[in-house]
Amino acid sequence: MTTPQVKSGEVLYLSRAASVQFIRPITVRVIRVLTDWHTYDGWVWIDAYQLNAAGDAVRRRTLFLMPAGVRRPAPPPGRVATRRAPPPPERVAIRAVPAGPAGRGGATIPPRGAAVPLGVRSGRGRACRSAGTR
Repeated sequence: MTTPQVKSGEVLYLSRAASVQFIRPITVRVIRVLTDWHTYDGWVWIDAYQLNAAGDAVRRRTLFLMPAGVRRPAPPPGRVATRRAPPPPERVAIRAVPAGPAGRGGATIPPRGAAVPLGVRSGRGRACRSAGTR
C-alpha cells in the first residue's frame, strides 16, 4: 500500500498518529513539502500555517510528520473553499466646477480639488448646519 502524498494547499489535521510531537492535535494548511530535507523512509518535512478554530492562519511552522497518520478534514458546511473576487468599488458621479476666472485662457482641466460629487451643495458648512438652516 502506498502512503498518501502531502500537497501544497491541503488542510491537514495532525494528531499523535502523524507524529509524537502532536500531543494536542492541530490543524494546518500546507505551504510546501520540503523535498530537499533528508528524512526517514515514510516521513516528510513541511512548511505550514497553523490554523485556529475559524480557519485563520495564526502561526507559521516547519513540521516533521508521517503522511500515513494525517487526516484530511472535510470543509465545514457553509464555508466556500474558493476565494471570491472583491466587489468592484462603487462609482460616484462627479461634476467639474468651472476653472477660475475667464482671464486664464480656456483651461480644460479644473484646478486641484475642484471636482465635487453630485448632490453636494457648496457653501453649506458646519456653521449653517449648527444654526439649523438648510
